Amino acid sequence: MLKIENLHAAVADKPILKGLSLAINAGEIHAIMGPNGAGKSTLSYVLGGRPGYEVTDGLATFDGQDLLDMDPHERAAAGLFLGFQYPVEIPGVSNVQFLRESLNAQRKARGEEPLSGGDFLKLAREKAGLLKLDMDMLKRPVNVGFSGGEKKRNEMVQMGILDPKLAILDETDSGLDIDALRVVGDGINSIMRRPDKAVLLITHYQRLLDYVQPDFVHVLAAGRIVKSGGPELALELEREGYAEIAA
Repeated sequence: MLKIENLHAAVADKPILKGLSLAINAGEIHAIMGPNGAGKSTLSYVLGGRPGYEVTDGLATFDGQDLLDMDPHERAAAGLFLGFQYPVEIPGVSNVQFLRESLNAQRKARGEEPLSGGDFLKLAREKAGLLKLDMDMLKRPVNVGFSGGEKKRNEMVQMGILDPKLAILDETDSGLDIDALRVVGDGINSIMRRPDKAVLLITHYQRLLDYVQPDFVHVLAAGRIVKSGGPELALELEREGYAEIAA
Protein backbone atom coordinates (compact mmCIF):
# COMPACT_ATOMS: atom_id res chain seq x y z
CA MET A 1 0.00 0.00 0.00
CA LEU A 2 2.74 2.48 1.02
CA LYS A 3 6.28 2.13 -0.27
CA ILE A 4 9.04 4.56 0.69
CA GLU A 5 12.49 4.25 -0.83
CA ASN A 6 15.60 6.22 0.16
CA LEU A 7 13.58 9.25 1.20
CA HIS A 8 15.51 12.42 1.93
CA ALA A 9 13.75 15.58 3.11
CA ALA A 10 14.75 18.97 4.47
CA VAL A 11 13.12 21.82 6.37
CA ALA A 12 14.50 25.33 5.80
CA ASP A 13 17.46 23.71 4.00
CA LYS A 14 18.24 21.56 7.04
CA PRO A 15 18.32 17.81 6.18
CA ILE A 16 15.99 15.82 8.44
CA LEU A 17 15.22 12.56 6.65
CA LYS A 18 18.39 10.92 5.35
CA GLY A 19 17.59 7.81 3.35
CA LEU A 20 14.46 6.39 4.98
CA SER A 21 12.91 3.26 3.47
CA LEU A 22 9.71 1.54 4.61
CA ALA A 23 6.98 -0.67 3.12
CA ILE A 24 3.50 -1.07 4.61
CA ASN A 25 1.06 -3.61 3.21
CA ALA A 26 -2.72 -3.58 3.51
CA GLY A 27 -3.85 -5.14 6.77
CA GLU A 28 -0.72 -4.11 8.67
CA ILE A 29 -0.11 -1.78 11.60
CA HIS A 30 3.40 -0.35 11.87
CA ALA A 31 4.72 1.66 14.79
CA ILE A 32 7.63 4.09 14.52
CA MET A 33 9.46 5.05 17.70
CA GLY A 34 12.56 7.12 18.25
CA PRO A 35 14.20 9.94 20.19
CA ASN A 36 13.29 13.61 19.87
CA GLY A 37 14.55 15.17 16.66
CA ALA A 38 14.83 11.85 14.83
CA GLY A 39 12.46 12.90 12.04
CA LYS A 40 9.24 11.16 13.06
CA SER A 41 6.92 14.14 12.64
CA THR A 42 8.81 15.24 9.53
CA LEU A 43 8.02 11.86 7.97
CA SER A 44 4.31 12.29 8.69
CA TYR A 45 4.28 15.84 7.28
CA VAL A 46 6.16 14.81 4.13
CA LEU A 47 3.70 11.99 3.50
CA GLY A 48 0.75 14.30 4.18
CA GLY A 49 2.09 16.99 1.85
CA ARG A 50 2.60 19.82 4.35
CA PRO A 51 4.18 22.92 2.74
CA GLY A 52 7.73 23.75 3.79
CA TYR A 53 8.95 20.16 3.79
CA GLU A 54 11.16 19.65 0.74
CA VAL A 55 11.83 16.16 -0.60
CA THR A 56 15.36 16.18 -1.99
CA ASP A 57 15.68 12.53 -3.01
CA GLY A 58 13.85 9.21 -2.98
CA LEU A 59 10.27 8.24 -3.69
CA ALA A 60 7.02 7.34 -1.98
CA THR A 61 4.11 5.54 -3.64
CA PHE A 62 0.61 4.97 -2.30
CA ASP A 63 -1.46 2.27 -3.97
CA GLY A 64 0.92 2.48 -6.90
CA GLN A 65 0.57 6.26 -7.31
CA ASP A 66 3.40 8.75 -6.92
CA LEU A 67 2.42 10.18 -3.55
CA LEU A 68 4.94 13.01 -3.67
CA ASP A 69 3.48 14.30 -6.94
CA MET A 70 0.01 14.72 -5.43
CA ASP A 71 -1.42 17.80 -3.71
CA PRO A 72 -2.53 17.33 -0.08
CA HIS A 73 -6.24 17.22 -1.01
CA GLU A 74 -5.48 14.60 -3.67
CA ARG A 75 -3.68 12.45 -1.11
CA ALA A 76 -6.70 12.73 1.20
CA ALA A 77 -9.12 11.81 -1.59
CA ALA A 78 -6.93 8.80 -2.44
CA GLY A 79 -7.42 7.56 1.12
CA LEU A 80 -4.61 8.98 3.24
CA PHE A 81 -5.41 10.44 6.68
CA LEU A 82 -2.94 12.39 8.83
CA GLY A 83 -3.61 12.69 12.55
CA PHE A 84 -1.70 15.57 14.12
CA GLN A 85 0.26 15.60 17.34
CA TYR A 86 -1.34 18.97 18.10
CA PRO A 87 -4.76 19.20 16.38
CA VAL A 88 -5.49 22.76 15.32
CA GLU A 89 -8.44 24.90 16.39
CA ILE A 90 -10.69 26.41 13.72
CA PRO A 91 -12.88 29.13 15.29
CA GLY A 92 -16.18 29.82 13.55
CA VAL A 93 -16.37 26.46 11.76
CA SER A 94 -18.44 23.72 13.39
CA ASN A 95 -17.20 20.16 13.48
CA VAL A 96 -20.32 18.99 11.65
CA GLN A 97 -19.89 21.54 8.88
CA PHE A 98 -16.17 20.85 8.55
CA LEU A 99 -16.56 17.07 8.42
CA ARG A 100 -19.50 17.02 6.03
CA GLU A 101 -17.72 19.35 3.60
CA SER A 102 -14.52 17.29 3.89
CA LEU A 103 -16.26 13.98 3.33
CA ASN A 104 -18.34 15.18 0.39
CA ALA A 105 -15.30 16.81 -1.24
CA GLN A 106 -13.53 13.47 -1.08
CA ARG A 107 -16.58 11.61 -2.36
CA LYS A 108 -16.82 14.04 -5.29
CA ALA A 109 -13.13 13.50 -6.12
CA ARG A 110 -13.81 9.75 -6.23
CA GLY A 111 -16.87 10.18 -8.42
CA GLU A 112 -19.33 9.32 -5.63
CA GLU A 113 -22.58 11.03 -4.70
CA PRO A 114 -22.52 13.41 -1.69
CA LEU A 115 -24.15 12.33 1.54
CA SER A 116 -27.37 14.09 2.48
CA GLY A 117 -27.55 15.97 5.76
CA GLY A 118 -29.55 13.19 7.39
CA ASP A 119 -27.23 10.41 6.24
CA PHE A 120 -24.21 12.35 7.36
CA LEU A 121 -25.62 12.97 10.85
CA LYS A 122 -26.38 9.27 11.19
CA LEU A 123 -22.78 8.44 10.29
CA ALA A 124 -21.44 11.13 12.63
CA ARG A 125 -23.51 9.83 15.57
CA GLU A 126 -22.22 6.31 14.97
CA LYS A 127 -18.56 7.34 14.91
CA ALA A 128 -18.90 9.77 17.82
CA GLY A 129 -20.52 7.05 19.91
CA LEU A 130 -17.65 4.73 19.11
CA LEU A 131 -15.18 7.25 20.53
CA LYS A 132 -17.46 8.27 23.42
CA LEU A 133 -17.63 11.84 22.14
CA ASP A 134 -20.87 13.72 22.86
CA MET A 135 -22.65 14.79 19.67
CA ASP A 136 -23.00 18.29 21.12
CA MET A 137 -19.23 18.61 20.76
CA LEU A 138 -19.54 18.04 17.03
CA LYS A 139 -21.72 21.13 16.85
CA ARG A 140 -19.00 23.27 18.41
CA PRO A 141 -16.17 24.99 16.46
CA VAL A 142 -13.43 22.53 15.51
CA ASN A 143 -11.34 21.76 18.63
CA VAL A 144 -12.09 25.16 20.21
CA GLY A 145 -12.21 24.81 24.00
CA PHE A 146 -11.51 21.08 23.82
CA SER A 147 -9.17 19.38 26.27
CA GLY A 148 -6.17 17.50 24.89
CA GLY A 149 -8.00 14.19 25.16
CA GLU A 150 -11.14 15.60 23.53
CA LYS A 151 -9.10 16.91 20.60
CA LYS A 152 -7.58 13.48 20.03
CA ARG A 153 -10.94 11.71 20.27
CA ASN A 154 -12.43 14.29 17.93
CA GLU A 155 -9.66 13.55 15.46
CA MET A 156 -10.41 9.84 15.67
CA VAL A 157 -14.07 10.64 14.93
CA GLN A 158 -12.85 12.51 11.86
CA MET A 159 -10.87 9.44 10.84
CA GLY A 160 -13.92 7.22 11.29
CA ILE A 161 -16.10 9.48 9.15
CA LEU A 162 -13.52 9.92 6.37
CA ASP A 163 -12.77 6.17 6.41
CA PRO A 164 -9.23 6.28 4.97
CA LYS A 165 -7.18 3.43 3.55
CA LEU A 166 -4.03 4.53 5.37
CA ALA A 167 -3.92 6.43 8.67
CA ILE A 168 -0.70 8.15 9.70
CA LEU A 169 -1.09 9.04 13.36
CA ASP A 170 1.54 11.36 14.80
CA GLU A 171 1.76 10.85 18.57
CA THR A 172 -1.96 10.33 18.99
CA ASP A 173 -1.26 9.24 22.57
CA SER A 174 0.24 12.63 23.48
CA GLY A 175 -1.71 14.28 26.30
CA LEU A 176 -4.06 11.36 26.92
CA ASP A 177 -4.90 9.99 30.34
CA ILE A 178 -5.37 6.25 30.88
CA ASP A 179 -9.10 6.21 30.10
CA ALA A 180 -8.77 8.38 26.99
CA LEU A 181 -5.86 6.26 25.79
CA ARG A 182 -8.00 3.14 25.99
CA VAL A 183 -10.88 4.81 24.13
CA VAL A 184 -8.60 6.08 21.37
CA GLY A 185 -6.85 2.72 21.09
CA ASP A 186 -10.17 0.92 20.79
CA GLY A 187 -11.27 3.45 18.18
CA ILE A 188 -8.17 2.88 16.06
CA ASN A 189 -8.71 -0.87 16.21
CA SER A 190 -12.41 -0.73 15.31
CA ILE A 191 -11.92 1.74 12.44
CA MET A 192 -8.61 0.69 10.92
CA ARG A 193 -7.81 -2.93 11.82
CA ARG A 194 -9.12 -4.40 8.58
CA PRO A 195 -7.57 -6.36 5.69
CA ASP A 196 -7.92 -3.44 3.27
CA LYS A 197 -6.51 -0.73 5.58
CA ALA A 198 -3.18 0.10 7.20
CA VAL A 199 -1.86 2.28 10.02
CA LEU A 200 1.44 4.02 10.67
CA LEU A 201 1.61 4.91 14.38
CA ILE A 202 4.25 7.41 15.46
CA THR A 203 4.83 7.37 19.19
CA HIS A 204 7.44 7.94 21.89
CA TYR A 205 6.05 5.37 24.28
CA GLN A 206 5.00 1.76 24.36
CA ARG A 207 1.77 2.46 26.25
CA LEU A 208 -0.40 3.04 23.16
CA LEU A 209 0.83 -0.27 21.78
CA ASP A 210 -0.80 -2.03 24.74
CA TYR A 211 -4.10 -1.17 23.06
CA VAL A 212 -3.12 -1.12 19.38
CA GLN A 213 -0.93 -4.16 18.84
CA PRO A 214 1.43 -3.46 15.92
CA ASP A 215 2.65 -6.02 13.44
CA PHE A 216 6.00 -4.26 13.14
CA VAL A 217 7.95 -1.74 15.22
CA HIS A 218 10.67 0.46 13.71
CA VAL A 219 13.24 2.69 15.37
CA LEU A 220 13.84 6.00 13.59
CA ALA A 221 17.06 7.78 14.49
CA ALA A 222 19.04 10.49 12.70
CA GLY A 223 16.65 10.50 9.78
CA ARG A 224 16.57 6.81 8.92
CA ILE A 225 15.19 3.55 10.24
CA VAL A 226 17.98 1.84 12.17
CA LYS A 227 16.17 -1.20 13.54
CA SER A 228 12.92 -3.10 12.93
CA GLY A 229 11.20 -5.92 14.74
CA GLY A 230 7.96 -7.15 16.22
CA PRO A 231 6.00 -5.83 19.23
CA GLU A 232 8.73 -7.07 21.54
CA LEU A 233 11.02 -4.31 20.22
CA ALA A 234 8.77 -1.67 21.79
CA LEU A 235 9.11 -3.39 25.16
CA GLU A 236 12.88 -3.47 24.75
CA LEU A 237 12.92 0.25 24.03
CA GLU A 238 10.72 0.93 27.05
CA ARG A 239 13.22 -0.91 29.26
CA GLU A 240 16.51 0.22 27.75
CA GLY A 241 15.82 3.48 25.87
CA TYR A 242 17.21 4.56 22.53
CA ALA A 243 20.82 5.35 23.40
CA GLU A 244 22.43 2.10 22.30
CA ILE A 245 20.28 1.58 19.19
CA ALA A 246 20.48 5.18 18.02
CA ALA A 247 24.23 5.49 18.59
